[in-house]
Amino acid sequence: MKPEDIIIAPVVTEKSNDELQEGKYTFKVNKKATKIEIAKAVEKLFEVKVLKVNTMTVGGKTKRVGYHTGKTSDWKKAIVTIDTNPADITYLGKGGKEVKVSKKYNDSIDEFMGA
Repeated sequence: MKPEDIIIAPVVTEKSNDELQEGKYTFKVNKKATKIEIAKAVEKLFEVKVLKVNTMTVGGKTKRVGYHTGKTSDWKKAIVTIDTNPADITYLGKGGKEVKVSKKYNDSIDEFMGA
């Protein structure tokens, strides 16, 4: 699946707005997507470093129109925790020399609220 097919829409509620300060973003995602696919899609689309992904399936509600009753479809929600303070990665390379990898990551998702 393409990243655009995995991430459907942001979920904007009071609780999700409060969690933005902690680096937690809530998305409506494809029901067949796994946590690894969701993490890779968020990293590719928003250029951030994903630390953790929590997923849950939200059950549909029972609705009524006149005499007929029905049910809205189930959907999947993902709470993605990003690294709000990304640092350069250092490791020991050939000959014991320190090698620094500086990949530029964003510390927030600016497009989340439509900004």
